[in-house]
Amino acid sequence: MRRSPDPLFTPAFVALTLSDLAYFTAGGALIAVTPFFVTGPLGSGPAAVGLAVGAFSATTLLLRPLAGRWTDRHGRRPLLIGGAALFAVLVVGHLLVTDLASLVALRLLLGMAEALYFVAGFAALADLAPPGRAGEALSYNSLALYLGIAAGPMIGQGLLAVGGFALVWAGTALLLGVAALLAARVPETVERTAEPGPPAPLILPAAVLPGLGLFTGVAAVSGFLAFASLQAAELDLHPWSAVLGLFGLVVVACRVLFATLPDRMPPMRVAAAALAASGAGLLVTAAVPSAWGLLLGAAVLAVGSAFLTPAVFAAVFGSVPPSQRGSAAGTTSVFIDLGFSGGPILLGAAAGVGGLSAAFLAGAGLAAAGAVLLASRPRLGPLPAHLGPA
Repeated sequence: MRRSPDPLFTPAFVALTLSDLAYFTAGGALIAVTPFFVTGPLGSGPAAVGLAVGAFSATTLLLRPLAGRWTDRHGRRPLLIGGAALFAVLVVGHLLVTDLASLVALRLLLGMAEALYFVAGFAALADLAPPGRAGEALSYNSLALYLGIAAGPMIGQGLLAVGGFALVWAGTALLLGVAALLAARVPETVERTAEPGPPAPLILPAAVLPGLGLFTGVAAVSGFLAFASLQAAELDLHPWSAVLGLFGLVVVACRVLFATLPDRMPPMRVAAAALAASGAGLLVTAAVPSAWGLLLGAAVLAVGSAFLTPAVFAAVFGSVPPSQRGSAAGTTSVFIDLGFSGGPILLGAAAGVGGLSAAFLAGAGLAAAGAVLLASRPRLGPLPAHLGPA
């Protein structure tokens, strides 16, 4: 598709990206602090940590398709603003939590708020991107997610040290309030029609094949991230966090330096190549059990990860009309949830049988299977000209 000369960094795009930065920074703080809340004031063990953290994903997974259909019918802004505001209220609700059951219930509701905000944000991002630049828009916007997840735990730890859990909940809620205010500066991007067509299916067929490829890549990466620190410690690599730091730096650098790549090349081919790179990185990690092998594998894996998500979403958004972008975002992001939850389980099972090298080898095989799947369908069905992206 021809690259549009229209500006990408509009006030609406900047407001959405800054909203995402505040939102995901708050999310990063919760990721870091919640396990300590479970094992500390609530007096529960590691199994309870898993239950509380996993409860969040359960409702997110179920509600993403519904949120996608709703945002196509009624607009992006209500769910974008409402999701961030609801998240803020629920975080304040942590002040009333005194037992594990109430925390799990609260985490289930947090998953609902996440589904609303995330799906509406992805759909609005696709609407705001100039024609032919959806991959570039996602590459730049996703920096907010990575920076937020990186900075959030440090902010959460600092707040916890200064004022305990109450200050963490208050500070996180404040960040989410900022996210909601910034989201309010994003105009409605859905064009109203006099007679809206039938609602899109909950699971959009055009998103299933690329979504499966995305699942294999996300599962491989999430499994690697779950076990990379353990591998680094076994190899006497100090600090062990250097592996995750290198991974994050390479992802950010690739998304900044090569932001337009998914739009200049057929995105399905870019996604297939990204999965092949991810598989190669994990293969190096499995075959070369040394510190330099782990670092090299992490860097190659990061290159693949950097291009996979923008390419998949560019392919999906380029194959559906604007009226189905919410459903496309909801369907595709389901596979992200499945990957993040399933990857550590699958690679953990492999590690239980053959050790960490077997886990990384299993991840390499998973990514390779995804590469073959997407390479078999280098292009999604063409979008009729009269339905092309606005």
